[in-house]
Amino acid sequence: MPMPAGTDEPGVLRGLILDFAGVLTADPRPTHRLWAESEGLHAEAWRAALNDSADGRRLYAALEIGQLGQDEWNVQTAALLGTHIDPANLMGRAWSKVPAAQRMAALARAAKEAGYRLALLSNSFGLEPFNPYEHVGIWDLFDVHVISEVVGMAKPDPAIYQLTLDRIGLPGTECVFVDDHPVNLPPAEALGITTVLATNEDTAVSELESLLGVTAGVPVQG
Repeated sequence: MPMPAGTDEPGVLRGLILDFAGVLTADPRPTHRLWAESEGLHAEAWRAALNDSADGRRLYAALEIGQLGQDEWNVQTAALLGTHIDPANLMGRAWSKVPAAQRMAALARAAKEAGYRLALLSNSFGLEPFNPYEHVGIWDLFDVHVISEVVGMAKPDPAIYQLTLDRIGLPGTECVFVDDHPVNLPPAEALGITTVLATNEDTAVSELESLLGVTAGVPVQG
């Protein structure tokens, strides 16, 4: 049975490390499909430009670690999508209607209230002009922020997990890490971190409730 987060007993869970996109937001893919169609593109155009194109993958990797700013990324990626696509705030337009994961945020708040230390470990997709963390309103939940653009490295680089542990001030054996990409879990596990693969918000929240001994509750809809 989980023990209180404030205990000094070695190995007891005291830290929660959360990814952002796909964990603290809903799965963005349905929103991206609708957005692409609204821009006169085929539904899979966003995914194809970012994942299937060698140039798209290169641009996104550079964006993640701060080698390319969001404004310049917008310009170059708009060109990949089509000559009629306006680059102005491209990332913001594609992401602005992606819903927040309200139950996961409620779980994070419950964990913080129970005494757990919280870290946000996120592969960035730019902070200006569109800041996804401010847009979803989760920034202030966390004691520690490790954003790939800011630190110059990205998951699954093992160094970014160690940096997160250093900043949160806990050993890996006392932390849980949640991510929606399987490739990002093994480096955390190698540091002794308990991992949760978030492929479904309700399932992941239930697993975390069991691990941490907290209850997310039902978020109030505004």
